[in-house]
Amino acid sequence: MAASSLAETLLYTVNHLLREEKYKTLLAVIKGFRNGAVYGVKIRAPHAFVMTFLFKNGSLQDKVRAIIQATYTHSRNLACFVFIYKGLVALQRWLQKRTLQSHSFLAGCVGGWIVFGDNNHINSQINMYLLSRIIFGLVRLAAEKGYIPQTKHDPFPVFATLVWGIVLWLFEYHPHTLQPSLQSSMNYLYHDSNTWHDITDFLIYNKRPLQK
Repeated sequence: MAASSLAETLLYTVNHLLREEKYKTLLAVIKGFRNGAVYGVKIRAPHAFVMTFLFKNGSLQDKVRAIIQATYTHSRNLACFVFIYKGLVALQRWLQKRTLQSHSFLAGCVGGWIVFGDNNHINSQINMYLLSRIIFGLVRLAAEKGYIPQTKHDPFPVFATLVWGIVLWLFEYHPHTLQPSLQSSMNYLYHDSNTWHDITDFLIYNKRPLQK
């Protein structure tokens, strides 16, 4: 009974603290860290599972270890970045007594340098993903602001044409310039399909199972 009462009191105290407006900025930073960690797991774990079992060799233990490591790295980095970004935005707003667009840019720059500046395959994938999104975003913003003319026709077919033409040219003649995971995917699609011995590795498997 005493334990139950203590738990209820503790829960009431925590919930009361969470509703305090004066702590909202700090609590938002902490929850941002939480959301970054959770989102990193949700995004990376399924991707790592599929890519590891499709394209990587090794024992089951090695594969599980690789999945856990990739998921942990993505989750940790995203959590730390959100914490740094929200913390620096709040600090700049507190120092200057107002909110400026430069706050987001500077906080993002600092967080990106600290967290995503390390050149590893996880950070490379995240940075490349964001690069494609910001190019799209900047073009749309430039069109909205009138810096580039609005087109009468949908430019997406031209965009798709150039993207696929360039990536296949790079893959066939300069594959070392592409990220390893993209190379693996494209090797599976375009090069592995050139080789087979019988119905086993023509339809059932991509490659013959290793003989024990």
